[in-house]
Amino acid sequence: MSIEKTLNELLVDLFHEIIDIEEKFIRKDKKYSKMTTNDMHVIEAIGLGEGKTMSTVAKALNVTLGTLTISVNSLVKKGYVDRVRSEKDRRVVLVSLTKSGIQAYKHHEKFHAEMIQNIVDHLETEEQEVLQKALDKLNCFFKQQ
Repeated sequence: MSIEKTLNELLVDLFHEIIDIEEKFIRKDKKYSKMTTNDMHVIEAIGLGEGKTMSTVAKALNVTLGTLTISVNSLVKKGYVDRVRSEKDRRVVLVSLTKSGIQAYKHHEKFHAEMIQNIVDHLETEEQEVLQKALDKLNCFFKQQ
């Protein structure tokens, strides 16, 4: 099998496996049984701290404002996100995490920490460095697309 075909299969398999494992991890806690991976990624993009504009979050997720609005509406109904108009400019909508949203953020953060720790634990230092360089180059390639 060619290196191109092997890499393609590995990348596709990894992508699907990570998404599947991430969703199972999220829903493992009954509090998040109705939460989707997409919901968690929106929560992650909103982040902790002060509110962010909808356009800032949409740009971080590389989605349209319309797409983000649908996700945020759902998260507001579920009690994870607050949406308010800016006091400085009423045209601007700010989103921030509620207490439940912060808990969900930390739950998702735990998944990422465990995943990375598991990878690091199974690689020698040299392998970690090679993997980091290869993934950095791959990330740069994808960002240019």
